[in-house]
Amino acid sequence: MLGVLVVLVFGLVLGWVGLTTAQQVTLNVVTAGDTNMHDLQRTIFAPEFEKRNPGVKINAVGSGPGEPGSRVIVNKLKSQKDAAVAKWDVDVAIVHQIVMAELIQQDLVAKYAPEIATYKLMTAADGRNALGFNVEGYVMPMFHSQVVLAYNPEMVKTPPNTFEELVAWVKANPKKFGYNGVKGGMSGVAFTTGWAYWKTGQYEKYAKGPYDKAAQAGWPAAIKELKGLPTVLTTGNNDTLDRLNRGEIAMGPVWVDMLVDLKNQGRMDPKMRMKLISPGFPGQPMYLVVPKQAANATVAKKYVEFITSPEIQARVIVERNGWYPGIDGQHVLPHVSEKAKTLLFQDVPPDDLAKYGLSFPLSAYFKDLLTAYEEN
Repeated sequence: MLGVLVVLVFGLVLGWVGLTTAQQVTLNVVTAGDTNMHDLQRTIFAPEFEKRNPGVKINAVGSGPGEPGSRVIVNKLKSQKDAAVAKWDVDVAIVHQIVMAELIQQDLVAKYAPEIATYKLMTAADGRNALGFNVEGYVMPMFHSQVVLAYNPEMVKTPPNTFEELVAWVKANPKKFGYNGVKGGMSGVAFTTGWAYWKTGQYEKYAKGPYDKAAQAGWPAAIKELKGLPTVLTTGNNDTLDRLNRGEIAMGPVWVDMLVDLKNQGRMDPKMRMKLISPGFPGQPMYLVVPKQAANATVAKKYVEFITSPEIQARVIVERNGWYPGIDGQHVLPHVSEKAKTLLFQDVPPDDLAKYGLSFPLSAYFKDLLTAYEEN
């Protein structure tokens, strides 16, 4: 019922703002993710793009965090396709990897990326493959983000370097470690996935395939052990950060960008530190896609090109938000300040990121793991 309500409200919002005059283009931009993702489109990208493109108005809508937020977008596009709507009222969507196979297989998104100038600047492997599915040409990564452990150095004198050390710390400090399980945000999903990688030792199998149901035999015991630890279950990405900032917990998995963004805004205690432990946590891109029947496809491609330009990637993606760029860093980092480089790499140096920054598993394993967590 809640999902139906979300889609209904979502549709009403888009329908209302779609009533524009002939002289003005309203570009409907819909983003999955937490409130920071919506705020980024609404308060940063939209005003700048509108300033550079008179006559264009950006309507930014948030569809919700995690996979459910991306699923709202899939359902919205599918409903318009099924109803044979000629021009769809989503022009640009920002989605997670897990829904890309469905978006492409159901012919809901355009193969637009080769038509924009910044496509040739994008070299990342996950710009061409998402959880084992070929997405080449259908996506432009807006950014790459990484989950790490954030911790309060006044409460965690010796941060863990490995999962083994983390478990020992959690047992010695009950209810001082918090994560959001697999609902309400992807930081908890990434932590749970990293846990499964560690306990089974089968990262290569899960990330590269082939899919084998028998490879999941160790999951129930691993998940039972995780749930048996004296942790705090938070309600989402933001709640983990809020509890950390208030001192209710001392450590928890967070997205690097969300931590850096809060520090830049003065809303996070600047002493908070980060750690990427062995054998690692997954990171992910967020994809910019253009729906197959977008009403304003030409302007939509121009908007994606704007977001993925070296200038905007440096100033907004890296400097402001602490994300790793969606296009090749060689085009971006020359424009980035030393302060921003320090925020990103002081606690998580490039070598650690290369060793311990993992991929999420193949889509089939990913879905099974989320189900296994809920069932156990």
